[in-house]
Amino acid sequence: MNYDPNNKDFVSTIVPALNEEGNIDELCDKFAKMRAESGLQCELVLIDDGSTDKTLEKIKANAAKYDFVKCAAHHRNRGLTEALMTGFAVASGDIFVFYPADLQYLPEDIPDLVQPVLEGADLSTGWKQGKYEKRFVSGIYNWVSRKIFNLKVHDLNSVKAFRREVIKRIFLRRDWHRYLVPLAAADGFSVEEVKIPLYDRRWGTTKFSIWRVPVGVLDMLAVKFQITFLRKPLLFFGVLGSAIIFVGILVGAWAMYVKYILGETQLPLLYLVILLVGVGLGFFIMGFISEGQTAVKEEVGDLRRTMNNLMEKVDSLDHRKNSD
Repeated sequence: MNYDPNNKDFVSTIVPALNEEGNIDELCDKFAKMRAESGLQCELVLIDDGSTDKTLEKIKANAAKYDFVKCAAHHRNRGLTEALMTGFAVASGDIFVFYPADLQYLPEDIPDLVQPVLEGADLSTGWKQGKYEKRFVSGIYNWVSRKIFNLKVHDLNSVKAFRREVIKRIFLRRDWHRYLVPLAAADGFSVEEVKIPLYDRRWGTTKFSIWRVPVGVLDMLAVKFQITFLRKPLLFFGVLGSAIIFVGILVGAWAMYVKYILGETQLPLLYLVILLVGVGLGFFIMGFISEGQTAVKEEVGDLRRTMNNLMEKVDSLDHRKNSD
């Protein structure tokens, strides 16, 4: 495989695999066919995420068979996001494609997914076309996501193509690969959508479990909080704290009216005033602490981007020396 570091259209398709031994050979064969027919300059990066079957053996065999196949492995299952991050580190391209190993999406559709990025978009997300078991759950999830993140795309949890720069600029926590689209959009990257056929799984079992639903909802709220309120935490916590303190002042005024006008002493009202004012001040303190954390996070992000740029320059210099 001839990789030109100056080719900004080189595509790395990253495929995490967990117990997918029955799909690896066909996946690689179909990828080879797509590569030959489309002329797309690309490579296939397979990540074994702690499989307990012969998935890793299949991956290594195909890496020996095809020069466009790269591989990496985790000794234990570390999750899809970690597998993707490993793939990003191994990949050579400036355009990444996230694809599953179960052949529910076929390699022949990769050129269509990549096309908007080649034409200038920063990220292209697939919109599943066809029948699938989780259609009802997925429909509700995507509808809620569109409302919360104010996005127009139909499907957030599908295959994606995106520029390397997207990964450099955003931080993915565990399981946050599902929210790559809103995180990228919140950082100013342009997003396009492409209809991609979905096929029935022919080998293996789905990794989906019902427990992903509550985890996904909590992660969704965490991402929303991350890209909105935590960018100006003192504004959020300060407004909330001010509102609570204002209510406490109103309750205090009513307590004084009851005591000095009506001649009654209402201790519960005084306790409520203390509680409201204390909670309000607590929110202010949380805001100040969060401001400090946000400042540290921004500095770390700037440092990460600087290090990435330096590593790119070093890699470019090493390539030139090797060429000479």
